Amino acid sequence: MRVARVNNVALHWREDGDPAGRPVVFANSLGTDLRLWDKVIPLLPQGLRLIRFDKRGHGLSACPVAPYDMDMLIDDAEALLDHLGVRDCLFVGLSIGGMIAQGLAARRPDQVRAVVLSNSAARMGTAEMWADRIAAIEAGGIEALADPILERWFAPAFRETDELEAWRNMLVRTPREGYLGCCHALAGADLTERTRGLRQPLLAIAGSDDGASPPEIVRATADLVAGARFEEIAGAGHLPCVEAPGRYAEILNAFIKEVGHD
Repeated sequence: MRVARVNNVALHWREDGDPAGRPVVFANSLGTDLRLWDKVIPLLPQGLRLIRFDKRGHGLSACPVAPYDMDMLIDDAEALLDHLGVRDCLFVGLSIGGMIAQGLAARRPDQVRAVVLSNSAARMGTAEMWADRIAAIEAGGIEALADPILERWFAPAFRETDELEAWRNMLVRTPREGYLGCCHALAGADLTERTRGLRQPLLAIAGSDDGASPPEIVRATADLVAGARFEEIAGAGHLPCVEAPGRYAEILNAFIKEVGHD
């Protein structure tokens, strides 16, 4: 296991593929860790440098006391990529990871040459919605909200599989302070103007059955960026890289080739 100490926080990260290859960086959603990408990584082109990390408060990374803000999470990603010597990466971010991608691409175009926003938007939810979730978790823990969260994450067919239990465990075992910290970051984040200014190639991916980031808000964010592409995966929810890894990799691989990152 690899850990980088940046911004006074220890971030767990992993590298697959060719250390000398073109870098592709993956950022996870709220309540998941870097295993989110396990099904997709083997389906990507050979010769890439594939980097994943657990954001603060998640997985095996350190868990500072809440609250966090979005710029803090962007700072962590920026410092990690500087630590790893990464430039000109293709950055794939899902949900809150997609917000990190937008902010980092706006701040550091030398680090990010192309962006994939998966099941994400420039603004996700309202401050009131996040305040309600924070209050519910403070009162009853993540377990109290696990079932409705999983309904937003996955389409009905996937929720009937045995695998659902593992994702439930990942969710409820997320450190409470880390989950709450990122809820605070989401509550205060509106990246519309930063995203509108992006000049990198951008691909947005949505799931037709996503109850957390419906396709219309993903498409609306893609529409902020000139020349951006939008793809919708039928029958998938908020985590299409889990439910439909083959189709997800097909879309991602086409974009990698299109932008000359293979």
